[in-house]
Amino acid sequence: MKPYAVPAVLALLLSGCANVERKPLPASPTPAVQKQDFGKTPDGTPVDLYTLANASGMKVSIMTYGGIITQLHVPDRQGKSADVTLGFDSLDGYLKGHPYFGALIGRYGNRIAKGRFTLNGVEYKLATNNNNLNHLHGGVKGFDKAVWKANPLDARTLELTHTSPNGDEGYPGTLQVKVVYSLAENSNDLKIDYSATTDQATVVNLTNHAYFNLAGQGDNLAHLVTLAADRYTPVDAGLIPTGELAPVKGTPFDFTTPHAIGERINQDHPQLKAGRGYDHNFVLNKAAGELGLAARVTEPTSGRTLEVHTTEPGVQFYTGNFLDGSLTGKGGVKIPTRAALCLETQHFPDSPNKPGFPSTVLKPGETLRSTTVWKFSVQP
Repeated sequence: MKPYAVPAVLALLLSGCANVERKPLPASPTPAVQKQDFGKTPDGTPVDLYTLANASGMKVSIMTYGGIITQLHVPDRQGKSADVTLGFDSLDGYLKGHPYFGALIGRYGNRIAKGRFTLNGVEYKLATNNNNLNHLHGGVKGFDKAVWKANPLDARTLELTHTSPNGDEGYPGTLQVKVVYSLAENSNDLKIDYSATTDQATVVNLTNHAYFNLAGQGDNLAHLVTLAADRYTPVDAGLIPTGELAPVKGTPFDFTTPHAIGERINQDHPQLKAGRGYDHNFVLNKAAGELGLAARVTEPTSGRTLEVHTTEPGVQFYTGNFLDGSLTGKGGVKIPTRAALCLETQHFPDSPNKPGFPSTVLKPGETLRSTTVWKFSVQP
């Protein structure tokens, strides 16, 4: 039998195919962030809700109003997921007023004494929205009440931007702010990158005010807390730092080793009385600007653990002392005193009036950059 012969025409076609440029198939489209309508503000501005998720069981929902984290689901040691942040089921709950649940805070997180500071020889007057004494968390309408512009980058990343005009809440300069929430693909880490620029010298202190309960419900008293801080900033009766950087050793503020929140919170200590518990800035041991450990929290029953890493020089440890049961949260459940804890990574309170504290001044031509990472895991 003769070998199989390829017809001349077919051979010509095959040889031509060998010279055809093979282009790669188009890449699959990047999965999109889940988006849904979440209502409107009283002036009719639409509010959207974006949900990021990963393969490790973590899910976080963020709305454009206030850049607020409305839900944050992580698994326990049995793999059971629960929402570990305080908040409300609908936009209406947030619009009625709340203690900054899950919100982006600015221009200045925490307190400024008497709502005043002087910059380049000019005194600026801000709202005294904290017991008519001090300025708190950016004023009457801070960044927590702005509707941010959203740009979902992929299924695990959401970029939010906001422009704060010159004179906004009394602050100088037009401030351009960007916050990027990004969820890790294979670990339960949520990174928050902050950046800002200004056209005039101003003061800036950005943070997120999430309230964590790693059990998902109940109080926070069994949560074991470790803070990477040998010093803290004592406060006066109005919760304004005195300017001292006091050692924590030998006091109820020593969390250099793990302690349950309920272990010492009711001790007869003047600083605990001033804050009705813990509501203090801790001076982190690491170098400012270096991404390092700020805090570790473990809830023994669920095994859930949160590590907070930040480039900021301080962290405000707050134990929900001013929650009083008057708010109804998710699922129609009343929110009791000490229902959660906050770990607000930050520059120190009242820094514009404390020359000895790390500066919060931002000048034209500079870019503020800050990163905080929440790392969730479980203890066996």
